[in-house]
Amino acid sequence: MGIYLDNNATTRVDDAVVAEMLPLFTEHFGNPSSMHGYGAAVGGKIEWARGEVQKLLGAAFDTEIVFTSGGTESDNTAILSALKAYPKRREIVTSVVEHPAVLSFCDYLESKEGYKVHRIPVDGKGDLDMAAYEAALSENVAIVSIMWANNETGTIFPVEQLAVMAKKVGALFHTDAVQAVGKIPMDLANSEIDMLSLSGHKLHAPKGVGALYLKRGIRFRPLFRGGHQERGRRAGTENAPAIVGLGKACQLAREALPIELGQVTALRDRLEAALIEAIPNCFVTGNPANRLPNTANIAFEFIEGEAILLLMNEFGIAASSGSACTSGSLEPSHVMRAMGVPYTAAHGATRFSLSRDTTQAEIDKVIEVMPGIIERLRKLSPYWTNQGASTAFQPVYS
Repeated sequence: MGIYLDNNATTRVDDAVVAEMLPLFTEHFGNPSSMHGYGAAVGGKIEWARGEVQKLLGAAFDTEIVFTSGGTESDNTAILSALKAYPKRREIVTSVVEHPAVLSFCDYLESKEGYKVHRIPVDGKGDLDMAAYEAALSENVAIVSIMWANNETGTIFPVEQLAVMAKKVGALFHTDAVQAVGKIPMDLANSEIDMLSLSGHKLHAPKGVGALYLKRGIRFRPLFRGGHQERGRRAGTENAPAIVGLGKACQLAREALPIELGQVTALRDRLEAALIEAIPNCFVTGNPANRLPNTANIAFEFIEGEAILLLMNEFGIAASSGSACTSGSLEPSHVMRAMGVPYTAAHGATRFSLSRDTTQAEIDKVIEVMPGIIERLRKLSPYWTNQGASTAFQPVYS
């Protein structure tokens, strides 16, 4: 059995989630829009799932939850809805370290539709430049879309504060919370956040299902038009098995929050401390005081991340070199570049993302084999010397 530490890319579907879904394929197979008993049974399960998502997010009403196909659809829907709802506002504010689901869409809107996009920079910890953010806000901004937590470093943004600032100029505020949901507590009922995206496969639900939180009372324009499903906000017959699976996953995540904040954090810290002590010329990226409990992104200098992953895979260890959506490229991730991490270190940035399934024995095994992997690769590197060459970059929090 391998060691899976790539949970920010996707998670294992929990056994209890699978068990909750199975009857929706066989016994409860009706169309939830149908008026007969077969449909009503499925409709009831979907509403139960909606309530579980609401509870995990701390939303005020279950009607604020709209089921989608995942994070990308939710992100695109939120941004496009705001632009259609406020057609005279032609500006968007986002950050330079967003997921491609937001950044690529903003690039398209800028180049093809003529919108002005403000991309707010970050510092060496990955924290947002608050002065630049405030300066970008104006009555021309239709929507602010800034992630709750970064998928590569785990750095958490002050989205509640950012939402308050956006509301002062009349802009809607959306957050891509795909990585944050289920890992840290949320209380949307007492926030100014208007819209939030989540994806099931990041919290032990199946792929292909997600949700968009819509605060009651905001202007909304649907992306899909057709049937009356989701109160007219997302047309198309509901993917009932996946939605019910998402509901169960949210229930389990709410119950497991103490594990995320305690046990998972402790294992992550153990991994980081041991590797930093045993391996020269490496450092943790992101804000160590304000990160997701499960995410450790360590930059190993003078090595290619792809080579690290290949050797780790020989030991049955799965991790990632940045976001899975950008893997395959030989360029350092846009997140590492935005933080000012030099190429000699950014190329070797390796993300270890844990889950509540991760055990101490697994972490101990990674701690045991990683020094040998890095030493083996550095012997092959033309940029490495026996003296342990070092870049001029020093993490701002060291």
